Amino acid sequence: MLKISLIVWIILGTTLAGICMIAALMFPNLPQMTTIPLAVAAGFIVAIPLSYMIARQISALR
Repeated sequence: MLKISLIVWIILGTTLAGICMIAALMFPNLPQMTTIPLAVAAGFIVAIPLSYMIARQISALR
């Protein structure tokens, strides 16, 4: 299940990081040099438990 979770995390992490980056760019008054890296890191961190839950559901289908 770890292999499935890692594959899902790679895809989900980049997707959520991109969404968070676009969300950070929508607020021009915030300092972009600190907001964008924090938003991208938050996207990758949020993707970890989500990828584990998705991998569990994929494993249950077998």
